[in-house]
Order: sequence, then structure tokens, then C-alpha cells
Amino acid sequence: MNQKDGATGPAGEGEDFAASRTARPPKPVVPPTAGLPQVPPPVPPNIPLPDMPPAPPSRQPRRIGPIVLKTVFVLVLVGVVGSLIWLALWLSENARNSGDSGSNAAGVMEISPTAPASPLPLPRDGVPPADFQLGDCFKDFDPEALKSSVVACDTGHSAQLVAIYRYPSGDSYPGAETLKAKALEACQAAKLAPAANDFTLNFQRAYPSTTSWESGDRRVDCYVTSPGGNVITASVLP
Repeated sequence: MNQKDGATGPAGEGEDFAASRTARPPKPVVPPTAGLPQVPPPVPPNIPLPDMPPAPPSRQPRRIGPIVLKTVFVLVLVGVVGSLIWLALWLSENARNSGDSGSNAAGVMEISPTAPASPLPLPRDGVPPADFQLGDCFKDFDPEALKSSVVACDTGHSAQLVAIYRYPSGDSYPGAETLKAKALEACQAAKLAPAANDFTLNFQRAYPSTTSWESGDRRVDCYVTSPGGNVITASVLP
């Protein structure tokens, strides 16, 4: 019994302990913070940033000024060189022309007989142009004929040689137009005597061909001719 009593006592205390455990209030979901001091949030430590490559420099606009200046300089230089070449060619051409003019100036204009005309006896047939003398008179004259008949000027004739221009022997063939112009100069330079007024006369020019020039013909001749044929009966030179 005592044990039971003794057991009952502790058992009763045990029941009370058990009852006290079951009567404990539930644990709050969120701990109360009212009345507690506020703790500031922790400051994160200074973390060094990793080394980054430097940003590439911004692209600068292309400098076109020097390129334009170089282009202009090259164009100007080409123009100057071309002008110098043209000037050299022009001077060379002028020098050549001056040489030709000087050669022409060395030619001889004959408008007054310095020697007697073709000697007697006359008439003389078959005389080539290269043997014509200033003042000679011709019967049935043909300026393109290879040979002519020279007669005395006081007999009937159709032409008389009144002016001659002789080119220097070293000259090159100047061309037909130049020779025509030179023959006209010779006719304009001719001095006629008063007897020329007694006849109807025309000027007739004769000059070398390329073939005769190559054979040495350098004469440009001026004749007075009568369209009526062999009607001139006197010399028309003074």
C-alpha cells in the first residue's frame, strides 16, 4: 500500500508535469520585434572590380585636306610640264620657220638685166627653161613646154621674161602654193618700160615642179604674154 501510496504520489506529480506540458501556449510564427533596438543592415565590403580593357578611342574623321592638296599639286605640275613641252616644240618650230625664212631671204630677185639676153644669132630653137635669160623674148610661148624658141625682141613674139627669183640651192622644195606666191611677188616687182603700154599684156608665172626641183631647178619666172599671139614687137623692159 505504501508503495502504492508512494507510487501514487509521484504518479500524481507526474500527471501534473504532463498536464503542464500540454497547457504551454503555441510558439509565435514571427518573433516579436516591438521594443527591440533596430540593427542596421551590414555594409557589404568594398570588392575591387576586375581589370577591364580601356575603351577604344572614338573614330576620328578622315583628313582629306592633305590628299586634296597633293592631287591639286600633281595636276598643276602636269600642266606646267605640258606647257613647257608645248613651248619647247613651239620654239623649235619657230626656229625652223625662221631658218626657212632666212633661206628665202638669201634668194635673189632679178628685175633688171645685168647681162645681155640670149646672144645672137637669133632665133634659137629648143632652148630649155634653165637657159632662159632675163629679157629674153619668145615666139609661140608655152610656159609648160620643155623647150622654147628665143627670138629677137624687135620681131614678133608672144612673151618676154621680165622677172626671176632664184632660191638657194640648199633649200628643200617649199610646195606649189609657196612657189606661186613667190612668182606673184616677182611679177609685182617687175619694172616695165613705156613700150608695155602699146600692147595688151598679161602676167604669166612659171615655177619648178617637184621633179625639176630635184634636178636642180630653183627658178621662179614671171613673163608678160600677149593673148593675141606673136604681136609684141619691142622689149617691154627699160
